[in-house]
Amino acid sequence: MQDNTQIGTTAAFDAVETAVDDPSAEVLALDGVSKTYGPETAVDELTLSVRDGELLTLLGPSGCGKTTTLRMIAGLERPTTGTVSIRNEVVADETTFRKPEERNVGIVFQSYALFPHLNVEENIAFGLAEADERETDQRVSELLELVSLERHRQKMPNQLSGGQQQRVALARSLAPEPEVLLLDEPFSNLDVRLRVEMREEVREILKRAGVTAISVTHDQEEALSISDRVAIMNDGAVEQIGDPAEVFENPESRFVASFLGQASFLSGRVTDDTIETGIGTFETNRLNGPVEAYNGATVDVLVRPDDLRAIPTAESTAEGYVTQRQYNGPSFVYRVKLHSGDVVHCLHNHSESFKPGEPVEIDLTADHPLAWYPTE
Repeated sequence: MQDNTQIGTTAAFDAVETAVDDPSAEVLALDGVSKTYGPETAVDELTLSVRDGELLTLLGPSGCGKTTTLRMIAGLERPTTGTVSIRNEVVADETTFRKPEERNVGIVFQSYALFPHLNVEENIAFGLAEADERETDQRVSELLELVSLERHRQKMPNQLSGGQQQRVALARSLAPEPEVLLLDEPFSNLDVRLRVEMREEVREILKRAGVTAISVTHDQEEALSISDRVAIMNDGAVEQIGDPAEVFENPESRFVASFLGQASFLSGRVTDDTIETGIGTFETNRLNGPVEAYNGATVDVLVRPDDLRAIPTAESTAEGYVTQRQYNGPSFVYRVKLHSGDVVHCLHNHSESFKPGEPVEIDLTADHPLAWYPTE
């Protein structure tokens, strides 16, 4: 079943879209939070905060601690040490532990967890037990309009597409007006095409509702596209947190650089104001920070496929040769083994074709400062 419904304008939420009294105000704060299971540390002294109306995504590989962090915020796990606060009220520390239902936190599970015996409006109304019938009807109608499911209010979950089910789950979680909404791998059950559509729609819904949200995913494209800030996690700790573009373009560690995008590293020797690499010598002012302290030493420069271009050449002038190509529809990504021993990737239009084994020069086409790291 295809879902072609578009998110429309909802007058009831228009005023809320940008209604953030103080964008820097903390809604959620974690201070030195750890979680251990016997000798294993799942989360290690994690400290971060989430601002009013912000969408923060915890991004990282499987086992990095992001889901455990989400569960501690929700009250499904108790921290071993540290403090969790919502609106400056402690909900978990060494002496306090509020249950999930006492935290005013909404959760959208990976499986949506809709009640199969309730129709759409009944699922959405489930969390409004304390409201009277008139208030419940009004709130359900507002939410159905927000998620563009007014025509589906009487349908059962099994009559909905995956995208529609997700919107019902989102509306149900928003119904009680939670302080924080938690999204656990919210798009993982959708096919690729619908996943792209839904992440755009979900971000729009959250922004128009003015809700503060935390999402968990291992999908970097998803995290970069929907988030106000991204926190990259590794081994139970945050390696870097910031605006998606800043994190992607200026990764502070080799792990972050390697995890985001298709990263390659050029080994280069610093000599005064130049750096000599396997694809030529260029000035150090093309790097994103001073390298004077490494004069005479070797550093590794981060390059991504769109920073490089392969140029066919003779064996005598080649800097390397093509070893592999990856077809991505409108483009090819070529893997090139340099004579220096480094391996890089080059992005080309699908009409530009190289064969494995073909000798090439590599042109550094990047028009932005390049991140670099001391050689390990």
